[in-house]
Amino acid sequence: MSATITTNPHVMHGTPCFAGTRVAVRTLFDHLEGGSSIDEFLTDFPTVGREQVMALLDHLRREAEHMAVVDAP
Repeated sequence: MSATITTNPHVMHGTPCFAGTRVAVRTLFDHLEGGSSIDEFLTDFPTVGREQVMALLDHLRREAEHMAVVDAP
């Protein structure tokens, strides 16, 4: 994940960004939540590579598979 996402206190106040860019990871999720596709996001932010987005989503998918789910009372 380190080659995909970086944090640096001198870049975007330490907000996790796609490596080599000033594009915050949360920007991807804001776009997806707003109805944009990954292709639209990549068009809007050409400094982010498709490989970076897919690596992030794959990492999050694998993390989610290991999360414990607790039923609400």
